[in-house]
Amino acid sequence: MRKVFYLKSCSTCKKIMKKFPLAEWELREIKSAPLTENELDELYNLSRSYEALFSKRSTQIKERAIEVNSLKEEDFKALILAHYSFLKRPVFVTDKDIFIGSDKANLEKLSRFFEQ
Repeated sequence: MRKVFYLKSCSTCKKIMKKFPLAEWELREIKSAPLTENELDELYNLSRSYEALFSKRSTQIKERAIEVNSLKEEDFKALILAHYSFLKRPVFVTDKDIFIGSDKANLEKLSRFFEQ
């Protein structure tokens, strides 16, 4: 499996995705096709953390007055399933690896994956 979960209105997602040859990857736009619970569980199995998959920059945090520091793993899961913007993005998934978000270290690992 090679899949990218992204948001088409996210300029960061677009910028990152342009850097890589994704012709043979499944591209999944999460606003029009939200994650299912089974898919989120698959992402969890690779990342071992719902918190790692959670975007702490989502505008929904302020709108819903969420205290992120008080959340537990199941809370992160429920929020990601409740609204697409809670998923940190983009998420690149292979059979064995997951690359979450846009931080520099993650993008360096992703670049090395494509160089293989």
